[in-house]
Amino acid sequence: MDRVTKLASQRPVVIFSSSSCCMSHAVKAFFKDLGVNYLAYELDEDPHEREMERALTRLIGRNPPVPAVFIGGKLVGPTDRVMSLHLSGRLAPMLRDAGAKWL
Repeated sequence: MDRVTKLASQRPVVIFSSSSCCMSHAVKAFFKDLGVNYLAYELDEDPHEREMERALTRLIGRNPPVPAVFIGGKLVGPTDRVMSLHLSGRLAPMLRDAGAKWL
């Protein structure tokens, strides 16, 4: 859990993903389209993959736990939660407050 927390706070937007996950690809493309410079951690390319997956599963409450989006070091959630925030107009202020985007 400590590793996930530390990595999640390294940039304003951090995405834990898997290189073979279509939803991970979609959420990264979404943030790219918004002009957000995010940091992505591909769990399937990390030697601590299983450990980090278990920690993220505990945080998110689902398996597989990717994509897992953190904004300002705080867990936002998987793709459906990110899209819900975007559609409600609450994502842009979160990104601005975290310093991820000038809006």
